[in-house]
Amino acid sequence: MNDIRSAPAIVAMGVAGCGKTAVGEALAKELGALFIEGDRLHPPENVARMARGEPLTDALRAGWLEAIGERIAASVVDGQKAVAACSALKRSYRDRLRGFCPGIVFLYLKIDRETAWRRVAGRKGHFMPASLVDSQFATLEEPGPDELAVTVDATRTVAGIVKDVLG
Repeated sequence: MNDIRSAPAIVAMGVAGCGKTAVGEALAKELGALFIEGDRLHPPENVARMARGEPLTDALRAGWLEAIGERIAASVVDGQKAVAACSALKRSYRDRLRGFCPGIVFLYLKIDRETAWRRVAGRKGHFMPASLVDSQFATLEEPGPDELAVTVDATRTVAGIVKDVLG
């Protein structure tokens, strides 16, 4: 997991409810890195779709991934490590983000469907309804062994995950 400390950028990834924001924020704080909240970079049309319970297509995610990649790249160019929260569910999405920042490490927050659904259903004030959890799992392509990625059990505490990841 030493790759995490030396990476120019880290993306906390996984399905809705896995803890991307909480882990990403804590990791950024520990590393003195810029935190990029991917959900804030969705265009209003995407947010409205998801709020209606409509999953996003690859085409609808394209501009969003571009915005996240640009933020990561700008941070790295400025000499600042970045930690982003982004579902990055498919390898093609991760490949697109890698194009902005070679050496990026993906922190895959692996979680089971039931826990994800329960967490999403319990959130207040978030646009993503629990009804979209199944579509997230249907879209998910777990990182392969040839990808620069670290997989952790996302049912653990945020502090425990960050401690283990940073060693």
